[in-house]
Amino acid sequence: MEQFIEKAIIVGVQLQKDTHFEYSMEELRNLAEALGVEVVGELHQNLERVNPAHYIGAGKVDEAKVLYEEADANLIIFNDELSPSQIRNLEEDLECKVIDRTMLILDIFSRRARTREAQVQVELAQLQYMLPRLVGLRASLGRQGGASSGGLANRGAGETKLELDRRKIEDQITKLRRELDQVKEQRVTQRKQRLKKGMPVVSLVGYTNAGKSTIMNSLLSRTGQDVDKQVFEKDMLFATLDTSIRQIRLEDNKTFLLSDTVGFVSRLPHHLVKAFRSTLEEARNADLLLHVVDVSNDEHDYMMEVTDATLQEVGVENVPTLYVYNKSDLAGVAYPRKSTDAVWISAKEGAGLDEMIESIRDRLFANHVTCRMEIPFGRGDVVAYLNDHASIKETEYGEEGTLVTVELSRADYDRYEQFVVGK
Repeated sequence: MEQFIEKAIIVGVQLQKDTHFEYSMEELRNLAEALGVEVVGELHQNLERVNPAHYIGAGKVDEAKVLYEEADANLIIFNDELSPSQIRNLEEDLECKVIDRTMLILDIFSRRARTREAQVQVELAQLQYMLPRLVGLRASLGRQGGASSGGLANRGAGETKLELDRRKIEDQITKLRRELDQVKEQRVTQRKQRLKKGMPVVSLVGYTNAGKSTIMNSLLSRTGQDVDKQVFEKDMLFATLDTSIRQIRLEDNKTFLLSDTVGFVSRLPHHLVKAFRSTLEEARNADLLLHVVDVSNDEHDYMMEVTDATLQEVGVENVPTLYVYNKSDLAGVAYPRKSTDAVWISAKEGAGLDEMIESIRDRLFANHVTCRMEIPFGRGDVVAYLNDHASIKETEYGEEGTLVTVELSRADYDRYEQFVVGK
């Protein structure tokens, strides 16, 4: 049986101030290809503002129809979120399936979601997107039904069905929100437990396909973690949606938690950002953000702007940030190297990881204290704890106990201050 292949024409409107239009069209093409859709044609128009009825002008609608037929396409994808009336008008005039950038991204997220939490977040965003589009159709379908003097019996059949669909969707949205609230409570509990342990949290953020998962896996390998702790990585948009949290233990026993968040993209649907809010709150509560940037991409400055704007939208502000310029090997820039707030690396090559670890260490453990302790022989539990959680520089055995020179966190210093005998 021959496999059905979707072939699409992509259509965009360039507004006067949009200096990133060409890149957004390239990204739309990549998003389509991420779903296995073959892009067979492209059309764009320069306008002062989008056409409220059809998004593009009437002449361009005709042009799109001709291109669609010539390219033997079965789908037209528009580079912005379309209103319900624009979708309806375009489908009527073009006589084909029309989707917008938002629907495309939601579909990708839907296929990539692995955990129950990610699936709920995506489904919620999809339903919130659909709801106004159903409501938008009510008036036209209702008119076709005839009399409108009130009461269910006089409604058009189409309107009645949409009313039922709308209620079903609203009920499902309520149910999904409740489920996400429960997950959020679990996250808050887990966060409190981590705070009690005093373990710092580092959160990877950045544009999709910048290399966040590769960096996480490289750090796990570099610090001798098991292979089964590795996360999925692939050179594709939105390869991973699920938040992964791993413990990183450095050679001197300093430990931190590393969390990987969903990647961003320009014009990320608002409903999607809102649905993933609880996931992205991991970044808001982090001690340090690693803002991963694909420095080999000509548009990397723009990608950084998009990431910063999205983080701001979910309330991630004033978190110390280390910029990690990844894929330096493809960018023709000097690496590995580091500056005050940035590091240039190639995660694939493993180059620059030591510099990155050093930068993370400088920021997370600046308040660590080096002191001398005398621990009574009867308190072997304290020595065992310090061996696991601190960096012991020197050990001697006195008459009454073990003498150690140790570097440890301020929290552990306060906990065992009774044993301190000098700095």
